[in-house]
Order: sequence, then structure tokens, then C-alpha cells
Amino acid sequence: QVQLVESGGGLVQPGGSLRLSCAASGFTFSFYAMRWYRQAPGKERELVAAITSYGGNTNYADSVKGRFTISRDNAKNTVYLQMNSLKPEDTAVYYCNALRTTSTGGSIYWGQGTQVTVSS
Repeated sequence: QVQLVESGGGLVQPGGSLRLSCAASGFTFSFYAMRWYRQAPGKERELVAAITSYGGNTNYADSVKGRFTISRDNAKNTVYLQMNSLKPEDTAVYYCNALRTTSTGGSIYWGQGTQVTVSS
């Protein structure tokens, strides 16, 4: 059974830090690119950060560049999102996503999300 389980969310003051984790099981983690999305109330889900299957390349939304860092540990089947200098506008539910594309199709999996609230 495929599972992506996020953890590490919570309430933090502006300027603070959090590290999100996403533990994967039920599929070959190292074959998949991993991404973090977020969705704030009343807004569309947006891509925050992405990392290739072996971690060689990363990409970030402009709004988080220089503040967030995505990383992965394929030995632990886990992807991380280190979030520093948090702002109130970072408040959202954060979702982990696994994506694999092949010449014949692909697979995509989602976690259930973890709430991040940035507030004083």
C-alpha cells in the first residue's frame, strides 16, 4: 500500500523555522521525483519545491527561494522541507507529492497534508 505521511507542521512565530518530513512507503522511492505543494484557504494549490529522484536538482517557487530547502534521504525513503524565516503568508496546508514519468505513462501519489501556521 502506497503511503506518504507528512509530519513536522505546527504553529510558529514569524521569522521562525520548521522542518517538514514526508515518509514514503509502498513504492520505490528512489525512482520518484518529490515535491512539496501548499494550499492556503481560498487559494489554489501551488508548487513550493521539487527535487529529482537522486537529489541532483532542486527547484523552488520564487516566493520561497533563499528561505526553504528541499532535500531527500533515499536510504530512509524520506523527503524534507526546511523552512526558515517564515512569514504569515507561508501559512497553508503542506502536501508531499511523488511523481514518476515513463515513456508509457507514470504514477503520482499525494500525502494527506500537514498544517503550517505562521502567526504571532
